[in-house]
Amino acid sequence: MKVLVILNDPNPEGLVAACAEAARQGIIDGHSPARVINIADLKLARCALCGEDGWGTCRTKHECEVEDDFQSLHESVREAQGYVFVTGAVFSGMDEGMRAFLDRLRRCEATREESSLFGKPAVGIAVAPESSAEAIGPLAELARVIHDVKADPFDLIPVSPRTRDYQLETIHDALAEMVSLPPALTASLDTRRKAEEAKKKHTTRKRRRR
Repeated sequence: MKVLVILNDPNPEGLVAACAEAARQGIIDGHSPARVINIADLKLARCALCGEDGWGTCRTKHECEVEDDFQSLHESVREAQGYVFVTGAVFSGMDEGMRAFLDRLRRCEATREESSLFGKPAVGIAVAPESSAEAIGPLAELARVIHDVKADPFDLIPVSPRTRDYQLETIHDALAEMVSLPPALTASLDTRRKAEEAKKKHTTRKRRRR
């Protein structure tokens, strides 16, 4: 399982970066390839609400027409088989860089008949500055995005300086477990049900064409 780890942290020594590294190591120890991308190293604008109705090519072609590093990152997302999103907690929500990326990704993928992330497992990690209670908001936002793009929420993990040591172990073990499970066990019952419904719809359309 090829897993994409996406974080947003300009500080390579910060806790967000440490969480991403724990995830990467867990994936590697689970005998799967991992790729880490730091949004802080990219040029990513926020959604520009293109078009007269606030929707541009994201709804019709499922591509963002704001040209920057989003296009290459979007392609990496499509190619991946699993995901880890690591965000800092800012004003009880995701950090601004992660929100800018996920807002654009959601517009492109949630509008597709079958999202490129459909059924693929995803782990959301929120890093709070003081208490894990501050991670509740960003984790809820991550869960909503994961749902909207039709990925499968494998786990949501809050981290703070006080819980750093044992939560880094939790992140490592969660990712090692995720990549070691066969797809049928990785997916939730809800995702499996949706996959079966999609198959039935596809079969029905094929029969009608005949």
